[in-house]
Amino acid sequence: MDAENTVRAFYAALGAGDAPAALGLMADDIEWNTMWHYKVDGRGPQKVAEGLLMPLMKEWSAFGLESSEFIVQGDTVVSLGRFVGTHATTGKQADAAYAHVWNVENGRIKRFRQYIDTLAVAEARR
Repeated sequence: MDAENTVRAFYAALGAGDAPAALGLMADDIEWNTMWHYKVDGRGPQKVAEGLLMPLMKEWSAFGLESSEFIVQGDTVVSLGRFVGTHATTGKQADAAYAHVWNVENGRIKRFRQYIDTLAVAEARR
């Protein structure tokens, strides 16, 4: 699978609530960097699950990633879109623009970097 289709498959798996399929697209030593309060401490799919996916699913009663544009150069994919969610505690909606930078190697996600409108997320959490 090429880089863009790997990233699209990741978003599709998350959208379907299939965390095992999403994690299965990651390299064993994936590096995951985010701008918000979730922190992935270490490398690997299990660390992503513990530091991001499980806390994200607890904190947001509903959420989605709506990618609107993909920019591809070799094994690097930039996806532009929006994180849209309902906070489980406050009930407030978040609508935050993001840029995700993905590096794919041998059909598996090797590195992820997130840039997001942290103010939009923070306002929904208050």
